[in-house]
Amino acid sequence: MNQDTICAIATAQGGAIGSIRVSGPDAIRITNCIFTPAKSGKTLTDCKPYTLTFGKIHDGEEIIDDVLVSLFRAPHSYTGEDCTEITCHGSGYILQQVLQLLIRNGCRMAQPGEYTQRAFLNGKMDLSQAEAVADLIASSSAATHRLAMSQMRGGFSKQLSDLRSQLLHFTSLIELELDFSDHEELEFADRTELCQLANNIENVISRLVESFSVGNAIKNGVPVAIIGETNAGKSTLLNVLLNEDKAIVSDIHGTTRDVIEDTINIGGITFRFIDTAGIRETDDTIENLGIERTFQKLDQAEIVLWMIDATETLLQINQLSGQILPRSKGKHLILVFNKADLLDTTLSSHILSIASSLISDAECIFISAKQHLNTDVLQEKLVAAANLPTVTQNDVIVTNVRHYDALTHALEAIQRVQQGLATNLSGDFISQDIRECIFHLSDIAGEVTNDMVLQNIFRHFCIGK
Repeated sequence: MNQDTICAIATAQGGAIGSIRVSGPDAIRITNCIFTPAKSGKTLTDCKPYTLTFGKIHDGEEIIDDVLVSLFRAPHSYTGEDCTEITCHGSGYILQQVLQLLIRNGCRMAQPGEYTQRAFLNGKMDLSQAEAVADLIASSSAATHRLAMSQMRGGFSKQLSDLRSQLLHFTSLIELELDFSDHEELEFADRTELCQLANNIENVISRLVESFSVGNAIKNGVPVAIIGETNAGKSTLLNVLLNEDKAIVSDIHGTTRDVIEDTINIGGITFRFIDTAGIRETDDTIENLGIERTFQKLDQAEIVLWMIDATETLLQINQLSGQILPRSKGKHLILVFNKADLLDTTLSSHILSIASSLISDAECIFISAKQHLNTDVLQEKLVAAANLPTVTQNDVIVTNVRHYDALTHALEAIQRVQQGLATNLSGDFISQDIRECIFHLSDIAGEVTNDMVLQNIFRHFCIGK
């Protein structure tokens, strides 16, 4: 266990108040070296935990700032170590002066995520809960906040712990049978009960694996590809949806040559919009590379907005349907007829009739991106197409790729257990598959995770957390 005492600024720059966190065996002593209480004669080392002390941070005779110091004693702190939190004015100069004083007196700067890593190593939380801290900080919607809170509170961990406990119980009984292999009539583990358990666990793990598609969409945004021919109005629509001039808009064909992505919250759902290069025949090498990326993003999208110039409907549908429709299978396809302000009602109905006969399983909407006509209706269609469930803090939904990978391997192992029981496989083989399932479930909580994995996880945290 690292015995260094660490410090870092824990608040964003520019605020009226700034906070510095100090954690480690000498946290209270070092803070006390640079702090003088305003009234009581008590030093911080004599103060009770969970108290606030008002005083001054000083560098020798020079006063740096009036501050409040919060004090926590091990093991009852976020990191499980002695901790102090110095709250001062938010001046960048003041915060840096306080940090320098702490470092001169024996602290070192904390690495990204080191506070949470210490909390994990000191048993204050398991690894899945620690990862949820980063998700909570990054949460940008009610759904992502609720999922992160659920995971931080241990809902996911408890479910995994229950599965591991049941599996450990049965594998110990099977291995006990192997110890008495000379007595063939002995059977400590009821195979019928084990079959029921394996089936129940397979159902739970399958549900968690399947939840990842929803969890990933909630966490990272539902990917929406805006595709179509050049000058159909894709970039204009992106700018309208994002409410900013993100993409260059021009009458010149082939203006967008690369993929432009950004996210926005609509109706409580995060969407990741992808404006792609216009699809057309061209000899321009760079533009062709952009078109290749268009089809790559189309493959990754869950919702496809096919932008069509309503004044050239049949021509564009006939030219592009062979390229777009095969790649849109299994996705929610919406035909967006742009420049509807240039059409009359009769022509719009005629276009809709033709489009419906050519592409029967797609939704259609007439808009004018330039005039903001029906763009609000398009947003409503996007929310409906996302079809994401309402999330509560009691829901257990997988949002982490590492968890998804471990659960997939655990699912494969428990399915081998089911097959082994169905074919009366030897107990030692069944026990091995149960143990492999336990291993992958334990990996999520960090019980078997190696140092390299830990470093990779925590280096993505912000400094101060």
